[in-house]
Amino acid sequence: MPELPEVESIRRQLEPLILGKTLLNGHSFPSYKFKQGELASGCRVKAVNRRGKYLIIAVEKQQSGRKMLKELIIHLGMAGSIAVTKEKLEDPYVRAEWELNNGLILIFRDVRRFGRIAFVDPGNYRSLPTLNNIGPEPFDPDLTADSFYKSLSSSKSQLKTKLLSQKVVAGLGNIYVDESLWRAKVNPTVRRIGRKRSEILLLSIRKVLSEAISNGGTTLRDYRTPDGLTGENQHNLDCYGRQGKPCRICSSTLKNRVIGQRSTTWCPQCQIR
Repeated sequence: MPELPEVESIRRQLEPLILGKTLLNGHSFPSYKFKQGELASGCRVKAVNRRGKYLIIAVEKQQSGRKMLKELIIHLGMAGSIAVTKEKLEDPYVRAEWELNNGLILIFRDVRRFGRIAFVDPGNYRSLPTLNNIGPEPFDPDLTADSFYKSLSSSKSQLKTKLLSQKVVAGLGNIYVDESLWRAKVNPTVRRIGRKRSEILLLSIRKVLSEAISNGGTTLRDYRTPDGLTGENQHNLDCYGRQGKPCRICSSTLKNRVIGQRSTTWCPQCQIR
């Protein structure tokens, strides 16, 4: 699933391509998960934002002589991708498309149909529970070491599960949780960590995400940027997907188990409980 670095990389590429453009003749796959995309027809793009793993495209539309402000929300799901093309694609996996007033076409493609499109009033995310209850952005200055520690201490779940919940910090998924815990030398199965270790973990999360964004995200299979290219961060992974291989720090064999229904890799020596 595309995580924060992948969605942010898409946002950065998409913004100059569609900012100020008008979405014309929107068409959507006939499913409640994508149908609302058609409602954005006739809207002008005012901003291209991101919250966690969600793209939030701020738009305005003239209606009855008044400007109506809305947000087009796109969640990429497991394998969604976005592209701006010169021609329509004869592709059964296109779930929504909008002609732009410069002749190009904005396309949302989703092979596995785990993605989602919503067209809502600004900030009204009640139809999207995860987004509605999402935690702070990892680079938000209001996310301090103290507030992060308190949030981690608010439940008895295993640490890996807490970080995946989106409530402690937004945008983390399986890849970057494993990477961050490995760098911070924190075991994914523990339920509580002290203030100092939580501060180290927060710094690790920020460093891991920053590097991944700089590398254009991680492509393991489906992820592509709007220009059709893959990310490069898969060559920078130290822990995720390396089970059975030696730890880059201590050379111990990296272990793997399922935690909270998610495959998890860690070093039994560096990340001792």
